[in-house]
Amino acid sequence: MTDLVEVRPGVYHDSVTLMRVSQALTARPEVAVAVVAMGTDLNAGLARDLGFEVPPTTPGDLLVAIRAASAADLGEAAAELERQLATTGTAGGATREEAPPRTVRSAARSWEATVALVSVPGEHAFAEALDAVEAGLSVMIFSDNVPVEQEILLKDRARARGVLVMGPDCGTAVVGGAGLGFANVLRPGPVGVVAASGTGAQQVTCLLDIAGVGVSHVLGVGGRDLSAEVGGRSAVQALRALDEDPATELIVLISKPPAPEAARAVRDLDLATPVVAALLGPGQDDLTAVAEKALRALGRDVPEWPSWPAGDAPAREGRRPLRGLYSGGTLCAEAALIAGAVEPGGEAWFVDYGDDAYTRGRAHPMIDPSLRREALRGVDSGVVLLDVVLGHGADPDPSSWLAPEVRDATARGVDVVVALVGADGDPQGPRTQAARLNEAGAAVFTSNAAAARHARRLADG
Repeated sequence: MTDLVEVRPGVYHDSVTLMRVSQALTARPEVAVAVVAMGTDLNAGLARDLGFEVPPTTPGDLLVAIRAASAADLGEAAAELERQLATTGTAGGATREEAPPRTVRSAARSWEATVALVSVPGEHAFAEALDAVEAGLSVMIFSDNVPVEQEILLKDRARARGVLVMGPDCGTAVVGGAGLGFANVLRPGPVGVVAASGTGAQQVTCLLDIAGVGVSHVLGVGGRDLSAEVGGRSAVQALRALDEDPATELIVLISKPPAPEAARAVRDLDLATPVVAALLGPGQDDLTAVAEKALRALGRDVPEWPSWPAGDAPAREGRRPLRGLYSGGTLCAEAALIAGAVEPGGEAWFVDYGDDAYTRGRAHPMIDPSLRREALRGVDSGVVLLDVVLGHGADPDPSSWLAPEVRDATARGVDVVVALVGADGDPQGPRTQAARLNEAGAAVFTSNAAAARHARRLADG
């Protein structure tokens, strides 16, 4: 085997593009492994773990690490790398006469826009989002790693301008039927959602969709909005907006436990529209229970949530370790609460691979499965619980990589439990995904809470 390692200072490509370049290179038969990513500590560490000798890097560098069978094969792979990078961003490019706007504000003047979506590295998100707000646009900030001081300033300015800031780190929104970020294909309906949680909103709205109930809007506000520092600034605006929306008959508020002052700001609102709260924490309802409460409030029946049990497994005695390998932070927190998880090395431990620490310079794990795949391969006993989140923006066929890993894990004696979050209209086909994973040996649940309880029972023996 022959290695190529390069560090290219000051060369930036977005993480999704680089993930696809890495996948294209790895798919070549002569290439054993390829890492093409920004030079963050996480990515450099991953390359070193794969045996590459990586020099010092910075997050502003492009890291290339390719291993091939021979020097000739490595040369062909390097040429393919250059072809892939050369075509990045050129498809469908504008002509000189059709030059696109250079700023958000100029785009707002050119187009009849009401919402801007910001998805750039966190250190650059503030300037773009402020430009959108000053142009009179509401803004969804998909970017993470934005300082809280900048978030507060943006939200105060947005309130003064009469627009809404969704985010930072807002992964999901549905505005007037249009999905933004990671978005499930949901039927229109009477439920409006305000969520300081992307995957929490996806779980609740997908369960409602399974029950035949749709949504008016899903307004993400960012995971820190109900913290003591931010104080519910966007949640208050979003709740008022939905209260004034004639299509919204019921509001669902989703968040991890809020700070007391943020909770007061939300609770003290005088709203005409009823609100069902999903505030995850000890002693609080789980997300499935909240979806069921919303159905009952609308006078709808609560269905039996679809699940696909695994086939008969050999009897296993005694308590076994339980590991949670999650892409969604709120789903991970919910499952950890239900399963009674403790720190790594104990009886149960859970990792949210969508946390900022794992996404610097990398695509989100709902897109890029590499970190979770490696983690699953490292489990040789006990029970593994993981989420698979479907919809636009997510992995187009997660079962294509996960089903083989499930087969290998079950062959090692590992029980695999999957929480599958999706709506019937999602392009991946949730029932097809469930059937493939189940056939590979996984127990599959559409309710994350039910999946966590099942995993706990398996771990308890």
